[in-house]
Amino acid sequence: MTLKTALVTRGHTQALKDGTVTTRTFEFAFEDVPVIIHAFRRMVRGLEFDVSEMAITTYLCARAHGKRFTALPIFPMRAFHHGAVVHNTNAGIRSPKDLEGRKVGVNRGYTVTTGLWARSILQHQYGVDLSRITWVLSGDEHVAEYQPPSNVVPIEQGRTLEDLLVSGEVPAAIGVQVEAPGVKPLIPNAREAGFDALRDRGLYPINHTVVVKNDLLSAHPELGPDIFNAFAEAKRPYVERLAAGEIAEPSKDDVTFRRVLEMTGDPLPYGLEPNRRMLEAVVQYALEQGIISRRVAVEDLFPANTHGLTA
Repeated sequence: MTLKTALVTRGHTQALKDGTVTTRTFEFAFEDVPVIIHAFRRMVRGLEFDVSEMAITTYLCARAHGKRFTALPIFPMRAFHHGAVVHNTNAGIRSPKDLEGRKVGVNRGYTVTTGLWARSILQHQYGVDLSRITWVLSGDEHVAEYQPPSNVVPIEQGRTLEDLLVSGEVPAAIGVQVEAPGVKPLIPNAREAGFDALRDRGLYPINHTVVVKNDLLSAHPELGPDIFNAFAEAKRPYVERLAAGEIAEPSKDDVTFRRVLEMTGDPLPYGLEPNRRMLEAVVQYALEQGIISRRVAVEDLFPANTHGLTA
């Protein structure tokens, strides 16, 4: 069985991509998708892949709208998001609470995972009332059926968030990359704030999961565990090299994962139980922010025969 697959090449997936790790019941047929968010949309709207990496909030939203795929408890991308909120230093924003009553831009759609985690930090760490902010989107949602809350609006046609941020018309934004002297992260020492949140509260956000078409999981009950085990086998030597300092030219992610490893152990834990706290958090925040309309048990997000798997 050959599975058309969209997956980013990273240190912990390289062994899958180059064939070092082989599988028992299937073969991956990787399609090169240079911008992986395009694969998310293609999977949500057209079921174009058998297996696809997918943002965790895109999955929650897609699941709520009956899309025919299910995630495995594999989480190939994690990141800290304290630095995702930037502001125009001349717009009168001195602290996160100052965002209330103002417009805040969001790169792409409201259901983007970085947006969810950044808003949760504003709400739960800094006491910001998210309902008192007008969220201005630069794009649409992967899940076309999704309807955002009433305080979420599209950007004016012909404008860009970058220009609005630099001009101060939108005083702050999430997930926008701007090189301008007057635009800076809102949360001071954002990188260290992320590690402090991990150390103090166990906050280690999940960004991406891996989804598989439901008809394949139904027809081949062992496929879910087989895919999980392949990802686990590919990850193992990467974490060993990371721990030994044997990555010759570490990327930004490698540096982050090495520091997480020194703080808490495996920086890329797979499985439901090792990630229960973050999975329950992302469900809670998605509910609070109007990305989903009803709570879902984390067990219901994954096939039953993967619940006991860890790696």
